Amino acid sequence: MTQTFVTPQGRRIAYHLTDGEGPAVVFLGGFKSDMGGTKAVHLEAWARTEGRAFLRFDYSGHGESEGAFTDGAIGDWFEDAVAALGLIAGKLILVGSSMGGWISLLVAREMPKRIAGLVTIAAAPDFTEDSMWAGFSDAQKAELAAGQVALPSDYGEPYIITKRLIEEGRGRLVLRAPLNLPFPVRFLQGTADADVSMDVALRLLAHATGDDMRLTLVDGADHRFSDETCLDLISTTVADVIKVGCV
Repeated sequence: MTQTFVTPQGRRIAYHLTDGEGPAVVFLGGFKSDMGGTKAVHLEAWARTEGRAFLRFDYSGHGESEGAFTDGAIGDWFEDAVAALGLIAGKLILVGSSMGGWISLLVAREMPKRIAGLVTIAAAPDFTEDSMWAGFSDAQKAELAAGQVALPSDYGEPYIITKRLIEEGRGRLVLRAPLNLPFPVRFLQGTADADVSMDVALRLLAHATGDDMRLTLVDGADHRFSDETCLDLISTTVADVIKVGCV
C-alpha cells in the first residue's frame, strides 16, 4: 500500500517500504519515471523473497507524489531522496537508474558513512549540462532563456525542460570535482542505450575513486534495461554488493 510523508521542504512524497533485514535496498528512479516501473517492482519482489528491507518512492512531481514536474530540479529531487532515506535506519544499498544514478551519487557524496554499496543502471550524471544544454541548438537555448523548451521523448509526451532545471543542475554536477565512493560500486550499462551512451559510463568509472568499482556492459541492452536478462543481472548484482559490502 502506498504511504506518504512530507519532506522538510514541504513536499509530500509517496513511497512503498518493505520490512526486512538490512542493509535496506533503495531504488532511485529516473527522469519523469515512477516507482511503479519494471525495475523497481522487480527489485521489490526480489527483496521480499530474500527477506530484505526495500524502499521505492516517487520524487516530487513524479508518479504518485505531489507537485508539478516542471517545478522540480535535480536539487529538489536530491532533497526528496535524502528525506526518504530518513524513513530507514542503518546502512543502505542504493540502486540508481538513469537520473537516479546521478541522485544516488549525490546521496553517496552527502552521506558516505550510511552507504554499504551502490549499483547504477545507465547512470546519467550531469545530464542536464552534458546532454541537454550541450545538445541544444541556438534556437532552443533562446527558447529556454524565455522559460522552457519542449524536447521529444520516446516514452510519451514531450519533456518540458525548464530554465531552472538547467541552471540549478549546474550546482549539482558530480563529474567536475573529486568523487570518492568508498564502498562496493557496480555500474551497469547497455551497449544499445540511445539515451545514455557508454561514454558516460566510462567517464564515470574513470572519474570516480574507490577500492571496488566495476563496470558491466550488456551487449544489445537499451536504456530501459528491463528485459529478463537485465532484470536478473540487476538483482544478482545487488546481491553481490550486499555480500561484499557486509563482510
